[in-house]
Amino acid sequence: MTEIRMNPKVDEFLGKARKWKEEYEKLRNIILDCDLNEEFKWMHPCYTFEKKNIVLIHGFKEYCALLFNKGALLKDPHGILIQQTENVQAARQIRFTNVQEIVEMEDILKAYIYEAIEVEKAGLEVNFKKNTDFIIPEELQNKFDEIPALKTAFEALTPGRQRAYVLYFSAAKQSKTRESRVEKYMQQILNGKGLND
Repeated sequence: MTEIRMNPKVDEFLGKARKWKEEYEKLRNIILDCDLNEEFKWMHPCYTFEKKNIVLIHGFKEYCALLFNKGALLKDPHGILIQQTENVQAARQIRFTNVQEIVEMEDILKAYIYEAIEVEKAGLEVNFKKNTDFIIPEELQNKFDEIPALKTAFEALTPGRQRAYVLYFSAAKQSKTRESRVEKYMQQILNGKGLND
């Protein structure tokens, strides 16, 4: 493990970690053994190969995890990759609840990391669902029919922003709730903003 590849921002992150500190440190050592560059992105340790994101370390209340950016393309012979939610298309996690699990899986984790590097070297890409694969909720379509400028503004948004709105509006079980969500975000769409902008 070369000292040069260690990022001071990750040192700071580890220094502040209250939960999962030992697990984070073990994961960091395993990843650095695989000759990846250590960066700090999205408030988490991120490891790259030729400036391409390979894997992130992150923690939650119940577990900490390795997040493979293109995990959907990995073979997963051990059946340990987890899709966080049904809407996550590319990333996959391997979750841990204690450092012993990480120690026992070290060789397997390295194999997955090396495979993720090979996926990147090969230039493989995840085939994302197109926004046309997502069904526009009736309540949003009604507003499009009523206010053509809203449809134009929506179509001008990036595919990711369109998808976020469609998923958010569609998630409501009742039509009344879907309607109120559409109403609430109409001006934001007209202003060219995404759901979380």
